[in-house]
Amino acid sequence: MTTEIDDVRVTRESYDEVAELYTNTFREGIEENPFDRAMLDMFAASVRAADAEPGLIADLGCGPGRAARYLDVLGLNVFGLDLSPEMIARAQSALPHLRFEIGSMENLDLTDASLSGIVAWYSIIHTPPHRIPALLGEFARVLRPGGHALFGFQAADDSRGIQEYDHKVTTSYRWAPDTLAATLEELGFTVTARMSRIAREDERTPQGYLLAVKN
Repeated sequence: MTTEIDDVRVTRESYDEVAELYTNTFREGIEENPFDRAMLDMFAASVRAADAEPGLIADLGCGPGRAARYLDVLGLNVFGLDLSPEMIARAQSALPHLRFEIGSMENLDLTDASLSGIVAWYSIIHTPPHRIPALLGEFARVLRPGGHALFGFQAADDSRGIQEYDHKVTTSYRWAPDTLAATLEELGFTVTARMSRIAREDERTPQGYLLAVKN
């Protein structure tokens, strides 16, 4: 039997506790945010440009399915995965025509090169930085060559670096886009687009986005 890592257990339990509040708070977030829409639209266009008939897209750390819903509307074949059973229950209730599964991004039950794309929408933020290279290596394993990965995250204040952050739900980490991009490129990705923006009135930090392709 595999022993669950303490911080993974804490993340799962924390999101189970706030699942209803989180779902209600962020119900329309992507549709109302032009920056989020722009990056997800760019991801979808990149996936289609790489493959006329894209395969499966994974929304990893999907929460209640916000990104999955948007990608489904764009016509992509998307499924969601999350640690939290409560989040998965809400995603499946809201989007019964899509597939949602309980699972860990760090140990994906997927065959090598089986995905056309991955979206990690504010979902790598709770993984301690020393485990991020292994997590991104797992992403690289399941992506086919030419597959795309999109990341959304709270951005660090410095141009390079990582900062621990009081996320209110559980411990999280803010990445400088350049630092995360360098980590991706060390693992066989090419970063094709990046965007940073200042915090909105309802946010406490700047935000970052990276789009990368597996070489």
